[in-house]
Amino acid sequence: MKRIEFLGSPMDSATMVDTVAYIADRIEKKEFLQHVVVNVAKLINMQKDAELAESVKACDLINIDGMGVVLGARFMGHDIPERVAGVDLFHNLLDMSAEKEFPVFLLGAEEEVVAKTAEKVKELHKGINVVGFHHGYFFNGKEGDDEAAVVEQIKASGARLLFVAITSPKKENFINKWQDQLGVDFVMGVGGTFDVVAGKVKRAPAWMQNYGLEWFYRVMQEPGRMWKRYAETNSKFAWLLLKAKVRALF
Repeated sequence: MKRIEFLGSPMDSATMVDTVAYIADRIEKKEFLQHVVVNVAKLINMQKDAELAESVKACDLINIDGMGVVLGARFMGHDIPERVAGVDLFHNLLDMSAEKEFPVFLLGAEEEVVAKTAEKVKELHKGINVVGFHHGYFFNGKEGDDEAAVVEQIKASGARLLFVAITSPKKENFINKWQDQLGVDFVMGVGGTFDVVAGKVKRAPAWMQNYGLEWFYRVMQEPGRMWKRYAETNSKFAWLLLKAKVRALF
């Protein structure tokens, strides 16, 4: 596992196979591992959100999810073997968990979505032990009382792996805040993965993923909500990358 730094963020240059093997080894040894993925949007948000940046940098494993980051890091001379997409890693880890009999907990999304995700996960990954799930709308902003109750539910479930499908930066900050009290060996933020698994949102075709066009597919699905966000983050990313390249040359 080789750690690099790109645009102010640490990240790990690794393949999917290496990532799953490393996580499995840490879980078997009961060595807690906090995981996160970085993409263009998260890198941009980290520039202005100090709490998010701190939460990401505190993680033990930081995979590169997003062809924009892969190509940008390669442009800066880093050796990045491949993209490790969060949704693909999620399914690979569920396969591993079913094989090794590691119980899992699903946290996030709407109640109907997370319930459907739990159902689909059991269909797709035979033998998987989903010991619990909870929706992601429990933040009340008042001393974190609801958060504490959810944390206790996760701990009581006996889960070894926790997958958190809550929007950034809430999920990163939640994980960083409660990691010592969750009672799990591995925790990973999975963004909108539950929406994809439950069938609420379609994932881009493989060729669009390979060419870094998943963001464009999302815009086509939800133009009113997504076009401005992607236009802003992609343009800021291009500018940061250009400045970094110029500094490296001179």
